[in-house]
Amino acid sequence: MVGAAPSPSPTPRSSSSASSSAWLERFRVGSLPTVYYVPDFVSATEEAALVQEVQGAPVAKWKTLKNRRLQNWGGVVHEKGLISQPIPVWLSSVTEKITKETNLFPAPINHVLVNEYMPGQGITSHQDGPVYDPVVAILSLGAPTLMHFTPHTRLTETNKAEKSHEEAQTKEGEKEHRAESTCSLVLMPGSLLVFKDSAYTDYLHGIDEAYEDLLDDKVMNLDAYRLHERRKDGKQAENIAVKRTDRETGKRTDRETGSGKGIGSEKDFLRRTGTRVSLTCRHVPKVYKNLLRL
Repeated sequence: MVGAAPSPSPTPRSSSSASSSAWLERFRVGSLPTVYYVPDFVSATEEAALVQEVQGAPVAKWKTLKNRRLQNWGGVVHEKGLISQPIPVWLSSVTEKITKETNLFPAPINHVLVNEYMPGQGITSHQDGPVYDPVVAILSLGAPTLMHFTPHTRLTETNKAEKSHEEAQTKEGEKEHRAESTCSLVLMPGSLLVFKDSAYTDYLHGIDEAYEDLLDDKVMNLDAYRLHERRKDGKQAENIAVKRTDRETGKRTDRETGSGKGIGSEKDFLRRTGTRVSLTCRHVPKVYKNLLRL
């Protein structure tokens, strides 16, 4: 397994920059640089309220695409920057919390895309682009899903150049490298995914158009998913090694429950049975108040 997401309390004890940075480091996952997965960033009550706001938006606010619906908040993103518009209070309260508690954005978040996915829908692997600062936060609501990270072509080309000439000439070698570098994250409801720097610039991220996802050893936070499912079902799960955090002491302990096969020893699938809503939060450094300034 690439790694596992810890499950400490998602509320920082201090608002200072140093404290926020130390808090976020507890949620770093996998070998991919600067990827953080924060479970339960918002409560179930907060999640339900956000979904209600999204679903209650005016019909004209929705844009229907082939594989999803979306809402654009904060303004129109142009190749030269952002033609800004006000973000509603129900959304700005969330973006302010993300900006403050992650301490990764150079300025307050000023653009949010709300995506709605039905079972079977996804989004092609892509990169968010240079118009944004190289950091993004994705808040997941509703049904869980699996997001894949795949190295950008230029990264694989650079790695090939560092290998021997013979090895670099084989397409099979490139395929193997890409397979080894690809990793995934289960995005559970209420969770916050943050990635920046090389994870933002050198990797593509996307969601398969599928009704179920294979949970294999490339999933970086499989333990967090298993723990969530056990809590949801209200049952004593078997065959699970859970890494958990004592919320009082902050110490991590490993516990194995049940007997028999452990994590990764058998195939598991994440079945998409409901609607997923995501809030993709970013900061555009160049802001324009009107079209005439472009």
